[in-house]
Amino acid sequence: MVQSLEQAGLMLWAPAKLNLTLEALGKRSDGFHEIRSVLQTIDLWDSIYLELRPSGIHFQCSPPNLENPRNLAWRAAESLKTDRVDKGVSIRLQKTIPEAAGLGGGSSDAAVTLMGLDLLWGTNLGQEELSCTASQLSSDAPFFMVGGTALARGRGESITPLSPLPLHWVVILKPDIPIPGPKTARLYSNLTSEHYTKGEYTARLQNILSIGMPAGNINGLLFNVFEMVAFRVYPGLSKYKDWFESAGAPSIHLAGSGPALFTMIPDKEKALTIYTNLKKERLDAYIARTRN
Repeated sequence: MVQSLEQAGLMLWAPAKLNLTLEALGKRSDGFHEIRSVLQTIDLWDSIYLELRPSGIHFQCSPPNLENPRNLAWRAAESLKTDRVDKGVSIRLQKTIPEAAGLGGGSSDAAVTLMGLDLLWGTNLGQEELSCTASQLSSDAPFFMVGGTALARGRGESITPLSPLPLHWVVILKPDIPIPGPKTARLYSNLTSEHYTKGEYTARLQNILSIGMPAGNINGLLFNVFEMVAFRVYPGLSKYKDWFESAGAPSIHLAGSGPALFTMIPDKEKALTIYTNLKKERLDAYIARTRN
């Protein structure tokens, strides 16, 4: 999302996402899994400031431990800096989305950086080419060029916009537990044929959205295949789910590849109560709304 365009700079906001459904249909010949997923952006944001420079790519990040060439925003800039680009850029990234939580923060940073630089550098590549570049950085990145509510297919890079989800409040809990890396690959490696589905959970939610979902609690429609293995892969995750339940969450779900947990509630006051209860326990909690 573009906040402001100045003569030499561009301020952007990169949103987090939730997988409302995430199904693995089976393993593909290229080694990836074929998935079906309904994705949803929420108003939990990283901020990115791009400033035109005569040459080179200058990157700063807060927190500084993410200020390295593996950062997807930095890699996005390098992927767009071809011989036809005779300008440079200074990138300042301020992280708010929790790191390695399953909320897509790095992928969002990459996608938004690509779109911002396409505008700032005047490369005018168009969404199709930008999405192709984004998919080479992360399977989730093409979604953030669409945002809102969308269907993901393939390994996650094929995106189709869907009818918007009615407003829900989201409370997120980020567990303070060791993260086995690469975590997503490890979760996929723990899936077996008994975990595979045929896309029925995604199709059900997609159909309800298409006819106009009434305002109400969506939790009964959510599904994430990784919930079948995550509590074994992430030691201590069950303890955080118990804390979440004690805070009043009616239904708790894994955010993408985790380990963040979330609950979705149509009622703002109830969401605020759950969030406040988590913060009283000094837990790493966030509150946001779905965004279309």
